[in-house]
Amino acid sequence: MNIRMRYFASLREIAGQSEELLTVPEGTRVADIRALLLERYPRLQAAMERALCALNKRYVPAETELHDHDELVFIPPMGGGAAIEPLIILTREPLDRDALLATVSHSSVGGVVIFEGVVRDHSRGKQVRYLEYEVYEEMARQQIRQIIEEARQRWGVERVAVAHRFGRLEIGEASVIIIVATPHRAEAFDACRYIIDTLKTTVPIWKKEVATTGEEWVEG
Repeated sequence: MNIRMRYFASLREIAGQSEELLTVPEGTRVADIRALLLERYPRLQAAMERALCALNKRYVPAETELHDHDELVFIPPMGGGAAIEPLIILTREPLDRDALLATVSHSSVGGVVIFEGVVRDHSRGKQVRYLEYEVYEEMARQQIRQIIEEARQRWGVERVAVAHRFGRLEIGEASVIIIVATPHRAEAFDACRYIIDTLKTTVPIWKKEVATTGEEWVEG
């Protein structure tokens, strides 16, 4: 399959071109392309350590699988302040905590707080078999972005990743991961708690519990 690579800023200068077409096998992931480019252009190493991954104009984790005719861009650090564009992922695929963590890691960060919500096997006295999540995706993205902006204004948050699954989730699978990175730990703790608490009450994501005794949509 063919992947369109585009290069900007320092990555474009090192690669010596603004774009190229890569032919790769089925099942190739973003991380595989990163490794391929580092082998081809060793001078990209420093920039790649801080670059975000944009697939078809949306930020994605490194384990995302590619498809024919995808457009992939590694986004080098941008000017205009320490804060970077937050990573927001709504997906049916399993969440990759390490990939999310890599997107917020930076030498300026002194505190990183990770919240991971996991499907448990019981709830309100019932034995849970699995959960189903439904999302109003377009509105959910806007709401999550607004929550992150509020956290930035209140706590000076610089780097944030928010990922939420939808569809069917089995016991033990992560339904949501929120990672907040700040210069100091206190702000990271406060901002992370605010993001998850506000997300649960304002973002249009619904949860159905499927238990041994029946199923029902959970309302707060």
